[in-house]
Amino acid sequence: MTMSNGKLLVVGELNVDLILNKIHTFPQLGKETLADEMNLCLGSSSAIMAANSAALGVDTTFCGVVGDDDFGDFMLRELQKKSVRCEHVRKIEGQKTGCTFVMNYGQDRANVTFPGAMHALTMHDIPFAGPSEYQHLHLSSVFLQQGILKDIEQLLISAKASGMTTSLDLQWDPAERWAFDYARCLPYVDVFMPNESELRALTGADSVHDAIEEIRPYLNTLALKMGGKGSLGVREGQQVMVPAFKWKQFVDAIGAGDSFNAGFIRQYMAGADLEDCLREGNLMGALNTTAAGGTGAFGDLHQLSEHIQELWGIELSLP
Repeated sequence: MTMSNGKLLVVGELNVDLILNKIHTFPQLGKETLADEMNLCLGSSSAIMAANSAALGVDTTFCGVVGDDDFGDFMLRELQKKSVRCEHVRKIEGQKTGCTFVMNYGQDRANVTFPGAMHALTMHDIPFAGPSEYQHLHLSSVFLQQGILKDIEQLLISAKASGMTTSLDLQWDPAERWAFDYARCLPYVDVFMPNESELRALTGADSVHDAIEEIRPYLNTLALKMGGKGSLGVREGQQVMVPAFKWKQFVDAIGAGDSFNAGFIRQYMAGADLEDCLREGNLMGALNTTAAGGTGAFGDLHQLSEHIQELWGIELSLP
C-alpha cells in the first residue's frame, strides 16, 4: 500500500519523563535504594504518539501548553527535533511544565506525575475555526487535563464538524472516578483506543467481553491494546484479533501504547482495513520496547525501517 501523508493534529498533555532503570530494590519509606540508569526524555502519552507519528512520515502538529521553564524549552526542542510542528503549543508564564517520575521494574513500572501546566489547556486553544487543514485529531490522557475533560463532548463535536476523523486514548484516571460519559461522547470518536484495564475500569465490567458489550451501542471502531496478547479490533459487527510481535530485545514498555496508536492511526489515515491498522499498531508497540523511553526506538525513518526488517523480516510501507 502507498501511504498517504495526511495531516495529523495531536491534542494533549506535555511533560518530561525522568526514568530510573535497574533499580536495586523497591523503595521503602525512610530508606534509600539505588538505580543504575537514569534518562531524562520527552514524556507524555500525547507527545510520544506525535513524535513517533512524525518519525513514521506523518505530517504531525501538536496542540498543548507548557510552562515558562527549562522543562518547557526541552519539550519544544525535542518535539521540533522529531519534526513535530509546534505552532499551537502555548507557553504559560508563571506555570511549571509537567514531569513524570518513572520507576521501571522489568515489564512493569510505577509512575508519579506532577501535572503542572496540563490543566491550562482548553478547547479554545484548539484550531477549530472553519474547515480544518488537518485530516485527523488524536486526543490522549484526558483525565490529566481538567480543562479538556470538562468540554470533551463539545471538543469532539467541533472536530467532526470541521471535517476531521477522531481518535481517543483516555489513559488511566489517577482519581479512579472515570468521569467520562461514553454514551454521549463515543459516537463522535472514530477510533477508541483503551487497554484492557482502562476499558474495564471505565465500564465497571468484570470482563473485557462484558466491557465491549457495554460500549458497543456507542462504538464506531475499538482498537483494544492487550499487551503481550496483541490487540483486538471491533467495528460494525466485525471482530478481529491480531497477535503481538515476539522479540528478545526488551528494554522498557514506556510509550508502547502510544507507539501502537501512532502505527494504527498512520494506517487508518491511509484508508487501510482494520486488521492492517492493528498489525502496524502491534509492530510499533513492539519496536518501542527495544529502546529506552517512549521515542528512543524511533529515529530516522530508514533506520527504523531497517531495524524492523532485522527484527521481524517485515518491509515497512513508507510514505
